[in-house]
Amino acid sequence: MSDVMIRVPAEVRDQLAAVAEGRGISLRALMQEIAAQTLTLEQIRARADRTRALLAERFGHDVTDEESAEMRRRMREATAAHRAALAGTESPG
Repeated sequence: MSDVMIRVPAEVRDQLAAVAEGRGISLRALMQEIAAQTLTLEQIRARADRTRALLAERFGHDVTDEESAEMRRRMREATAAHRAALAGTESPG
């Protein structure tokens, strides 16, 4: 196993350390979890292709590029709203 040094602001480091501690794992284990759960652009495209094929096969619906774009827009909005809600519930300090 090789080591990698990643420079992040102290606040990011502290946040990651707090998450790891809360889960009862090391910072290294947390980073491994994050890496394992994060998809590459190629993996995202492959998943989208499989989903389109499944929808066409099982439901007879061919997803258009416009539908895909609209769903991406709605997901970005939902993510932004979720992050804003989380930021609003964080206690100061």
